[in-house]
Amino acid sequence: MSVAPYKRKPLTSSILLWVRTDQPRQTGMDHWKGPHSGIISATPGLDEYRQIHLAEHNPGLWPSTRGIETAIPADRRIDGVAEVTFRSIVSPLRGRAQTRLAFKDEINVFRRTLLYAGPPYSTRWYRVAEPGRRPGARALVYLRRRPDVGGRAFRKFVSRELAPALAGTGALRELRTQTFLPWNEKLWDTPDVAHDNPADQRFHASVMLGFDDVAGRAAFFASRDVERLSSALAPQVSAVHAYDVSAALTYVSGGVILPHYRE
Repeated sequence: MSVAPYKRKPLTSSILLWVRTDQPRQTGMDHWKGPHSGIISATPGLDEYRQIHLAEHNPGLWPSTRGIETAIPADRRIDGVAEVTFRSIVSPLRGRAQTRLAFKDEINVFRRTLLYAGPPYSTRWYRVAEPGRRPGARALVYLRRRPDVGGRAFRKFVSRELAPALAGTGALRELRTQTFLPWNEKLWDTPDVAHDNPADQRFHASVMLGFDDVAGRAAFFASRDVERLSSALAPQVSAVHAYDVSAALTYVSGGVILPHYRE
């Protein structure tokens, strides 16, 4: 199978977020969308900053597949993801002061945060739509590899088999993949916020899928293409958690802080 054409190989990290439960969920989501976004947006060295807001009701979009966990466990269901893309490999060092401010504010919003980082330029943003054509609906898919599958082999599978197969469906208006380094709590050890991440709950890759609209997304997950993808995934992964994305908000684009977030 040929490799799908990608337009960029940026340096991207994802922070998985769970909002506090001692206040209304929307209160936490609004604080993240508002005051907290301003702290992150002001970080030097960012190329892009997106907030991926996940729907409150998220049982899992991926169809039931034998041998793969596709139902998202309620006690580990993610509320949102901060997607941070840097201008260079030294950019994270430039943003340490602003990161300390973000650390202090997390307790106002979140009860658990987990940072997933990948090897330099292991992220892929693929060409699957005309420039400027934005998706009307999205799904964010997290993959957990099987214990007997090595990390290097899994990363090759994502870039050389899974991404081309997804791009080849012709159904997508956005396709971004990330593969992760082994999870390390010390990379994002914020105070007074949980970072528990048992080995059997960790993820090893994510895939952002964009569609024309909600109907197109539903048709995709009910399609023969996804049935064939499930067969290809079965030897590689133990879990596929496909989230309904309620909003993808861009605050920084091309290194520029936007006056208003862009959906």
